[in-house]
Amino acid sequence: MDLNADLGEGFGIWRLGDDAALLDLVTSANVACGFHAGDAPTMRRVCARAVERGVAVGAQVGYRDLTGFGRRHIAYDFAELRDEVLYQLGALDAFCRVAGTRVRYLKPHGALYHAAACDESQAAALVAAVGEYDDQLPLLCPPGSVLAQLATGAGLRAVAEGFADRGYLPNGRLVPRGAPNALVTDPEQVAQRAVLMATERNVVAVDGTVIPCPVESICLHGDTPGSVRCAELVRAALIDAGVPLTPFA
Repeated sequence: MDLNADLGEGFGIWRLGDDAALLDLVTSANVACGFHAGDAPTMRRVCARAVERGVAVGAQVGYRDLTGFGRRHIAYDFAELRDEVLYQLGALDAFCRVAGTRVRYLKPHGALYHAAACDESQAAALVAAVGEYDDQLPLLCPPGSVLAQLATGAGLRAVAEGFADRGYLPNGRLVPRGAPNALVTDPEQVAQRAVLMATERNVVAVDGTVIPCPVESICLHGDTPGSVRCAELVRAALIDAGVPLTPFA
């Protein structure tokens, strides 16, 4: 199982999360590319530390929305979104190359992640950008989503992802941020959910329903309260359950 986290989400003198600590615990790093969060020095620093720790680097691309942290939906023209995704991919890949690695996968962030799960135009823009840039790059996305379907149809690899620190609705979607039970902040509970995903391919929804969650990667958010402690317990619990931890890409 792959364990990923959203990293590099600071900007200027503002810091969000503990990138260095999380890079000691995860196997893949979703690095912000400067549109929803992150900046050039942050991208350079995170890529260099990821290489030192043997962590795979993925481009976490988002809407051009620093103020809203990329969590506000934006209606994009297909070509504009495709090109802005290409722009972000190229920027992060430059810092990866300097650090001695390359971008290993792409993951959309925030509102773009949710839009691409069901919006064919935005999902197609992501697929087009990856196909033009490097058709060997996997896309990290919700299982069964529109993005996963379009990626597979285009001959790209879609990697299913689950969230140990986010609440699920009975239909398999995430509870919207701002709604009750959107976040799971108890580290013990987060670890239990991760083990359930990894060993039984299930997750418990907010109403108690057990729903299928066939994933290859489990995500922890760097900005979730107690994220480092959650990552420590998740990593330990997965290893104790006999689940090998390795990057998917």
